[in-house]
Amino acid sequence: MGWITIVFFTLLARIKSENQTCKLIGQTGYMEFSKEGDLMIGGIFSMTMDKLKTCMTMIFTVEEINRDNTLLPGVSLGYRLYNGCGSENLIRAAIEAVNGEDSRGCSSKIQAVLGHSSSGVSKVINRILSSFFFLFLFSLKVSHLSTCACLSDKRQYPTFFRTVPSDRFQITGLVQLMKYFDWRWVGIIYSTGLYSEEGTTEFVKDAGKEGICVEYSLLYSKSNEKRFDTVIATLRKSSAKVVLLFMSFYYVKIFLAKMETYNITGKQWVGTESWITQAHLASVDTKHILQGAMGFALPQASIPGLGDFFDVVKAFWEKFFDCSFSPSNTSTMCTGTEDLRTVSNDYTDVEFFRAENNVYKAVYLLAYALHALLQCQNDSNPTTGKPCVSKDEVQPKLVLEHIKYVNFTTVNGAKVSFDENGDSIAQYDLVNWQMTDNGSVEIVNIGQYDTSFPDGEKFKLKKDTKIVWGGNNNEVPRSVCREPCPPGTRKAINKNKPVCCFDCFECPEGTISNQTNSPDCLICPPEFWPNEKRDRCLPKPTEYLSYKEIMGALLTGFGLVGVFLSLLISVIFLTHKETPIVRANNSELSFLLLLSLKLCFLCSLTFIGQPTEWSCMLRHTAFGITFVLCISCVLGKTIVVLMAFKATLPGRNVMKWFGPAQQRLSVLTFTLIQVVICILWLTINPPFPFKNMNHYKEKIILECALGSPVGFWAVLGYIGLLAVLCFILAFLARKLPDSFNEAKLITFSMLIFCAVWITFIPAYVSSPGKFTVAVEIFAILASSFGLLVCIFVPKCYIIIFRPEQNSKKHLMGKIPPRTL
Repeated sequence: MGWITIVFFTLLARIKSENQTCKLIGQTGYMEFSKEGDLMIGGIFSMTMDKLKTCMTMIFTVEEINRDNTLLPGVSLGYRLYNGCGSENLIRAAIEAVNGEDSRGCSSKIQAVLGHSSSGVSKVINRILSSFFFLFLFSLKVSHLSTCACLSDKRQYPTFFRTVPSDRFQITGLVQLMKYFDWRWVGIIYSTGLYSEEGTTEFVKDAGKEGICVEYSLLYSKSNEKRFDTVIATLRKSSAKVVLLFMSFYYVKIFLAKMETYNITGKQWVGTESWITQAHLASVDTKHILQGAMGFALPQASIPGLGDFFDVVKAFWEKFFDCSFSPSNTSTMCTGTEDLRTVSNDYTDVEFFRAENNVYKAVYLLAYALHALLQCQNDSNPTTGKPCVSKDEVQPKLVLEHIKYVNFTTVNGAKVSFDENGDSIAQYDLVNWQMTDNGSVEIVNIGQYDTSFPDGEKFKLKKDTKIVWGGNNNEVPRSVCREPCPPGTRKAINKNKPVCCFDCFECPEGTISNQTNSPDCLICPPEFWPNEKRDRCLPKPTEYLSYKEIMGALLTGFGLVGVFLSLLISVIFLTHKETPIVRANNSELSFLLLLSLKLCFLCSLTFIGQPTEWSCMLRHTAFGITFVLCISCVLGKTIVVLMAFKATLPGRNVMKWFGPAQQRLSVLTFTLIQVVICILWLTINPPFPFKNMNHYKEKIILECALGSPVGFWAVLGYIGLLAVLCFILAFLARKLPDSFNEAKLITFSMLIFCAVWITFIPAYVSSPGKFTVAVEIFAILASSFGLLVCIFVPKCYIIIFRPEQNSKKHLMGKIPPRTL
C-alpha cells in the first residue's frame, strides 16, 4: 500500500493506544481512510505527497474535538476521506461521499463534505452535489482552499461555504497594494484554469476602477511554446516594472523553471497566495527573478499538538533523510536520531501553518454547527425556535441552517464567521522574498490585509520592517505609463491610449492647479494671479502713481517748482506793488490769480499717492474749484482791459459798471457756481477708491473712480466754458492800442490752456492705469505754467530788467498796431 500505508499504520497505532476504533481501507476504492462516529463528515482530497498534510490535519482535528467534553458532548465525530485525484476519481468520490454508502459497507450518512483545494475541482463537486440536491440528496460542502470568487454565487452554489477567503478579497488587497506603492502600470501573466482566469478578469476590472492600468495580460500555457516566447518578448520590451504572476503553484513551478535561462531583470514580481509562500521554488537560478517578490499569503497560525502529530509519520523521515527503517541496498538505515529541525522544508515546518489552519477551522465549523443544531431548551432549538433534533435525526439541510449563524474563535485564536455569500473574514499576510546568495529564501511578513478593519485601515505595513525590492532597486520601484502631471498643469485623457497614459497640459493664463494630476485648472480669484509655475495664486501687485517712482517724483518736482515760481512772482509783485505795471489792470486780481495758481500747482500733488476715500474727493473738487478761481481771475482781468479801453472813448463811462467791487463779485460768482457743482457731485455720487482689474490681468490699478461721470464732465466743462469765454474776449482785445496790452498775454495763455485741455480728453480716455492720473497731472501743470509764464513773466522781466519801461507814460504810449 506504499507510503500512505506507512503513514497511517503509524496513525493507527497512536489511535489504538487511545482505545478508539479506526478502519483503514485499501487501495482498490476511492475512500482511503475512515472512522465511524455518531455523526459523519466527509473529505475529498488529492492524495498526493504535497496535499497529505491537509488530510492529516482533518484527522487530527476530529480527534481533538472528540476529546473535548464541551463541544458535542456525548456525540462522537467520524470521518471518511476520499481520494479525489483525477477527474474520474473526483466524480466517483463525490458520489460516494454524498450517497453515504460504498462497496465496502460504509453506510452512515455524511452530514457535510470538506474539500477540495482546487477552485475548479470544488466547482465540479458542487455541480455534482447540486444535482443530488435536486434528487433530494442534500449535501453541504465546506472548502478549505477553493478561493474562486465565482463560488460566492449563492444562486448556483447555495450549499457551499469556505474557511479560506474568496479571491474577491485577495484581488481587492492586490489592488490596494498597487495603489499604496503607486504602481499604476502593471503587467499580468496568468495560466489556464478557473482560479487564474477568473482572478485575472476580476483584477483587471477592479484595478481600472482605481486608475491602475494593465499594459498586457498574457496567458501562459505549459504546452504552447509560442505563448511562452510571447511572454518573454513582452517582458523585455514592456515599460511596466511590476508584473503580477496570477497562477496556481503547479504552473508557477513550470514557468519559473523555463524562466531561469532568460535574463529578465528589472521587474518587481507580485504573487498570489497559491505560490507566494512556497519557499522551495527558490534557487540560485531563480534568484534574479524572485528576489524582492511580494504578495498576499494565508495568515500563519499555530495549532497546538499538530506538529507532534505530524512527527509520527515515518515516511517523512525516510524521504527527507534518505534512509529506511527496513534493510535496503539503495538507502541507509534510519537510526531514529536524525533531527527533523535541521531540515528546512514546507513539510517539516510544524510550528506555523497556513492551509492546514483552514482545514482546522473547517472541521471546527462543522462541529459548532452540529453542536448548535443539537441544543434543546424547552423542547425547541434556541437558535431557530424549531423542534429539537436528536443525533439520529441530523440532516445536512439542518446543518446548513445553523452553519450560517456560526461565530466562534478556535483554540489558536482564529475567528470564524460568514457573510451572506458564505465567505469568511478575509485575513492575509503581506510577505516579501528576501533571498541569499546560496539560493535559500526567507519569506518575511511585512504587512497584512484584514477586511474586519474599517475602510482605510484594512491594509497596513509593519513599521521598521526591511523590504527587499525586485529589479535590483534600492527603493520602491516606479511603474507608471506617464509620470503624474505636476502642479501647474492639468491632466487630460488621451482617447487613443489607456487611461494611465494621459497627457499633461500647462494651465492657461490666469489659472492654476495646486494638486498632482489635477483634472482642471482653477481660475484665481479676481485679486490674485498665478505665480510662474502656476501652482499658487499670489496677491496681485497694486499699482498707483507713487512719490517714490520716477514719474511721480518728476511730477511732484514740477508742481513744487510751480509753487516756488508763483511765490517768487508774488514777492516781486509785492515789493513793486506801487509801480504802474503792477497797479495796472487791478493788482488785486493779479495777487488773487497768483494765489489760485499756487493752489493749482498744489492740487496736482493730491493726485499722487495711494488713493483713499478723502483723497479721491479732494483731488477732483480741489482741481475744479482752484481752476475756476484761476480762470475767473483771468476773465476778470480780460474784462477790465476791455472796459478800460471802452472808457477812453468819448461819452463812455463803463468802468463804473465794472469796478473793483464788481470784479470781486464776478470772481466770487463764477467760483461759487463751481462750488455748487462740486457739492452736488459729492452729495449724489462722489469719487471713491477703486481697484481696476480690467486694464491688466496680472496687476491691480488703484485709482479713483469718478463716481458720477456727469459730475466730472460738468466740472471740466464749466472750466472749459470759462476758458473759451476768456479766450474770445482776450482775442477781441488783442489789437487795442497800448504799449503793454495785457490782452495779448491773456490770449496766448488761454490759447495754451485750451490746447492743453483739448488734447487732455483723448489722452485721458486712452491712457491705462496710473498713466491716466499722470496725464491729468500733466494737464494741470502745463495749463498752470502756461498762465503763469504768459501773464506774469513778461511783467517780471520789465520790473527786473527794464525798470525804465515800468512807468505810466510808457504804458500809455502810442505804439504801432501789430497783429498776431
